[in-house]
Amino acid sequence: MTATPSDLRADLPVWARIGLLSFGGPAGQIALMHRECVETRGWIDEDRFLHALNFCMLLPGPEAMQLATYIGWLRGGWRGGVLAGGLFVLPGILAIMALSWVYVLAGDVDWIAGAFFGLKAAIIAIVAQALWRIGRKALKGPVALAIAGAAFTALFVFDLPFPLVVLAAAALGYARAPKHRGDLPPPEGRTGGTALVWAALWLVPVAALALTLGPQDGLTQVAVFFSQMAVLTFGGAYAVLAWVAQAAVDTQGWLAPGQMLDGLAMAETTPGPLIMVTQFVGFMAGWQAGGLGLATLAALITTWVTFAPCFLWIFALAPHAERLRHSPALAGALQAVTAAVVGVIANLALLFALHALWPEGAFDPWAAGLTALALIAAFLLKAGPGMLILGAALAGAGLRLAGLA
Repeated sequence: MTATPSDLRADLPVWARIGLLSFGGPAGQIALMHRECVETRGWIDEDRFLHALNFCMLLPGPEAMQLATYIGWLRGGWRGGVLAGGLFVLPGILAIMALSWVYVLAGDVDWIAGAFFGLKAAIIAIVAQALWRIGRKALKGPVALAIAGAAFTALFVFDLPFPLVVLAAAALGYARAPKHRGDLPPPEGRTGGTALVWAALWLVPVAALALTLGPQDGLTQVAVFFSQMAVLTFGGAYAVLAWVAQAAVDTQGWLAPGQMLDGLAMAETTPGPLIMVTQFVGFMAGWQAGGLGLATLAALITTWVTFAPCFLWIFALAPHAERLRHSPALAGALQAVTAAVVGVIANLALLFALHALWPEGAFDPWAAGLTALALIAAFLLKAGPGMLILGAALAGAGLRLAGLA
């Protein structure tokens, strides 16, 4: 697996486009990557995409960013992975930083509401497209349909932990599959040295802060807290938000409950993973401790310790994941996870739609109307994600300026 400068230069605008259009949380981002990498460009086939997605679903941290890194690694080794993962999160980092500055200096981020009101309609349509396309290819047979339905029910109705649902599907698939009796190919590349390099890049700055500033310093506490989060949180942003909110608001006192909701609104209406809300939390922790400069530094530290481990997990473990594609038993486990992931995406999509169409518990007819138009554009007019996002954003801004939404 080798990368050439020409390959990376060709991939750069594609990943930049994906990063700029990656609205709507993991469901929307997975849908966008599927369209761009599988359907439009044919970089990887359907089975390889689902294998990568299943693997990333089992890792701690934001699965969409890790999926981008995995696909980039398949395309061009660690350089391709850094390019893909870095460009996936860069627009969100810049947007959240700018909005955080506005938030503390001007005290009001309502001016962005008009521009982003319509985005949620576009995201619902993009996710619906992805569910239809992935579901048709992944749900082959009654067992897969049953697993997907059970996963959706477990998450939406019974609110079971995400890792438990995925692991249960994997165990079922493993038990049903034939067991491998031959030799597996060696891992694709060396992993030990890669793991050490990325572990050092992640943890050495944290240790340096603790040694120079002390364990009680605000920057050290931010670095340690979010480093722990990177290891202990499975299931992506939706699984971690409740824990982060409780710890940041109640335990640490870094921000008020209303401010936490404001940060979540920023993350939902800007490109990049929803876990970018942690950057706002780190920013507010630094703001409380010492003003704008410290807030900016705390936000950057938070972002680094949140995403650096993602590169570690992918670069150290993806070669083994590719190797295990040749094991029938583990392939069976991941096929079951594929079916469960369809249920997971359906759950995330429904939660997002409920939040968009029933904000604060009241039905919003304008949001529903925009969503209906976006669905028509997506399924009947075959509009791409860029046009859907641009059209919905302009329509939402027009409604807000007219005082209708």
